[in-house]
Amino acid sequence: MVAAAAGLDWLIGDPAQIVHPVVVMGWFIGTTRTLLERVVGDNPLALRLGGGVITLGVVLGSGTVGWTIERLCFAPSPIHALGWSLLLIGLASALAARSLRSSVSAVVKALPTSLGEGDLAPARQRLSWIVGRDVCELNEQEILRATAESASENAVDGLFAPLFWMLLGLALWRISPNLPGPLALAWAFKASSTLDSMLGYRTGRLYWMGTAGARLDDLLTWIPCRIVMVTLPLVAQPWSRWTELVRAAEHDGAPDPSPNAGRSEASFAHCAGIRLGGRNRYGANWVDKPILAEHCPSPDRTAIMRVLNLNLKLELLWLLGVILIW
Repeated sequence: MVAAAAGLDWLIGDPAQIVHPVVVMGWFIGTTRTLLERVVGDNPLALRLGGGVITLGVVLGSGTVGWTIERLCFAPSPIHALGWSLLLIGLASALAARSLRSSVSAVVKALPTSLGEGDLAPARQRLSWIVGRDVCELNEQEILRATAESASENAVDGLFAPLFWMLLGLALWRISPNLPGPLALAWAFKASSTLDSMLGYRTGRLYWMGTAGARLDDLLTWIPCRIVMVTLPLVAQPWSRWTELVRAAEHDGAPDPSPNAGRSEASFAHCAGIRLGGRNRYGANWVDKPILAEHCPSPDRTAIMRVLNLNLKLELLWLLGVILIW
């Protein structure tokens, strides 16, 4: 079922005509945030506690909805058929391989055909949909770097971390079908990831309100990120370089303030052979990110497609490996 969900994700992605579960999670987070700010104002302690309550409610609520759908799979006929259908659609919704590839490819396609010539506004606009940095003044090379970094980091957040929690849910089902399974764990993770993307900023009231969601997302992504680090070289380079690539990714990614983002980008940088990192602007602030794979060339269009193809190869490796182990 998980393998079928991965195939469905690649086939149709996230259709705009269907309300995505993450949209529902985002609506709930936005509504409760507005209510919390209206009630407590700028009180740091109240904002931190309220953020924790929002985090607990969204994560547990999303996991409970997923667990309820899983219960339908073990109900009498014909309800169980509905349950398995909803389970397949729900699992596919938690994966973002097709949408990540489409959004990254859209940036590359929007770039001028000739280097240094043409309007960069369309590419900047599409890039702004997938990154948090200021893109208004980026040149073409900086757009390519930001796109490659987004493809590398979001591969873990949007694909491999939810896939890991699905597979862990399958393992729990082998113990007992009454335990939370693949959809419950995947949707709980997606809730934490959505919380981090909406509230996990060190500015204004979010400095306190988003702490719980950001810390939970770091925790839930920690193991999947390390598994990506040790498995990505298997589909990227000769296996004789495995130790070298894993050590290089850890060395370059460890200085990043995020326990996962830097390592994710560093692993793809070394495996794809591209130089990432550098200075980024977030609003009025400039942030100097660690340089990753310093001796490699800067990313071009071909290199970005190489990163996307590594995502596909690694997803297939994970699924094949789990099927053989199963």
